[in-house]
Amino acid sequence: MPFLILLAVTGGIYLFKDQIDDARFAHLYHIEKQDSEPISPSWQIDAVRKAYPNHPITSYTPAFKPDQTAAVGIDSPLGALTVFVNPYNGAIVGSLDPSTTLTQRIRDLHGSLMLGSNSIGDKIVEVAACWAIVLLISGIYLWWPRGRNKVFGTWLPRLRSGSKIMIRDLHAVPLFWLSIVVLMLVVTGLPWSGLTGNYISKATDSTKTGYPDYMWYSPESKTPTKDIMQVPWAAENLPVPESSQNGVPRIPIENVISIASAEKIVDGYTIAIPQDDKGVYTVSVWPKTIKDEATMHIDQYSGNTLVSLRYDDYGIAAKAIEIGISLHEGKYFGTANLVLCLLACITLAGTSFLGVVMWWRRRPKGSMKLGAPGANHTYKLQKGVAAIVIIMAILLPLVGITLIAALILDWLILRRIPAVRAWMN
Repeated sequence: MPFLILLAVTGGIYLFKDQIDDARFAHLYHIEKQDSEPISPSWQIDAVRKAYPNHPITSYTPAFKPDQTAAVGIDSPLGALTVFVNPYNGAIVGSLDPSTTLTQRIRDLHGSLMLGSNSIGDKIVEVAACWAIVLLISGIYLWWPRGRNKVFGTWLPRLRSGSKIMIRDLHAVPLFWLSIVVLMLVVTGLPWSGLTGNYISKATDSTKTGYPDYMWYSPESKTPTKDIMQVPWAAENLPVPESSQNGVPRIPIENVISIASAEKIVDGYTIAIPQDDKGVYTVSVWPKTIKDEATMHIDQYSGNTLVSLRYDDYGIAAKAIEIGISLHEGKYFGTANLVLCLLACITLAGTSFLGVVMWWRRRPKGSMKLGAPGANHTYKLQKGVAAIVIIMAILLPLVGITLIAALILDWLILRRIPAVRAWMN
C-alpha cells in the first residue's frame, strides 16, 4: 500500500511535467522575440563550445518558436548538462542539470524510488504495480453485486450509514468507476519496468511485432538507440548503425536540420551529435501526437539516412504499447485524458489509504498484533479470489515469485518461531 500510494502521488504530479518545467524554468526556455534573423545553429553550438571548451557537445535542439532558446547538450564532469542559447546572438542564457529538476526527481521516485534503473527500487515498484493488478481484479470480484439491485452501497457510496460502511464504500465504489483507467495506468507502465518490460521487449522482438526486419540489420554496431538519446519506446532497442568514413568532413548541423525538414519531422526534435568517427547524427522526436513520432540515424559524412523509423513502421505490438504510453502520460486524447489520469491517481491513492484503514480497524483487538483480519466471505468467494491470484501469478512473473517467497517464508520461519507466530496471528 505505501508503494501504491507513492506511485499514485508521483504519477499524478508527473502528469503536469511540462507545465511545472515551463513555470520553473521560463527564464531559461524563453527570450524576448527579436526582429533580426537568428544566427546559424553551428554558430550557436560554437558559442557553447567557447564557453565550455573542455566539454563535448552531445546534442542540439533548435529554437522552434521566435521566443524560444536553443538547447545544447554537453557532457560535463558531473554528468549531462543542458546549456540554453539565445539563437539571435549566441549569448548563453543559462544552464541546467536535467537530472536535478523537480520533475526528474519525481520521475525517478515514481520509477525506481530514486535508486536508479535495474535497481532494487525498480523491482519494488514493479512488484507493487503487478500486485496492484491482482488487488484491483480481486477487489472487483469481491465487490460484484451478484443480484443486488441497491444503488447505494453498489454504485454509489453510503455516507450516512456509519464510519465502517462509509469507509468500505469509499474504498470500493470510486475505484470501480475508474477501474478501467487505473488498470490502464498500471498495465501501460509495465513496458518501462525491469523484468516485465524485458519480457515485453523480447516478445515483440521474437515475434517481429516491434519494427520491420530490415531495421535489425546493423552488423557494425550493437549499440541500442536508447544509449544515444531518449527516444520513443519502440525505438529504444533499435541498433545504431555506423557512418562510412569516406575522407570528407562531417556535414554541418544545418544539413541535418534540412534533412529533418525534408522528411517532415515535426517541431520539437533533438539531434544527437556523433561522438567519434563512426558515430551518426540521430534525430528523434517524441511529440504528444504519437503518429508524429520519428527516429532517424544519418551518416555524419554523406548525409544519407541510414535508418528512419516512424509510427507507420511500427509493428502491431509497438503501436499498441506506444498508444498505451501516450494514455499513461495523459497525452493521447488531450485534456480529457489528463483529467481521467489525475482522477485515477487520486482514487488509487485514496483507495490504498482506506484499505490500510480497513485492515487496521479489523485487526485482532486488544493488542498490536499484525494478524490478518478474520475471513467474513463465503468459501465460494474465497475460492474465486484464490483462483484470481493463481492466474495472475502465472501471467505476471513477479506476482508468482513474491507469492512463493512469502509462502516459503511463512512456512519455514514465521510459523516455527512461537513469538512471531503469536504476533502474526
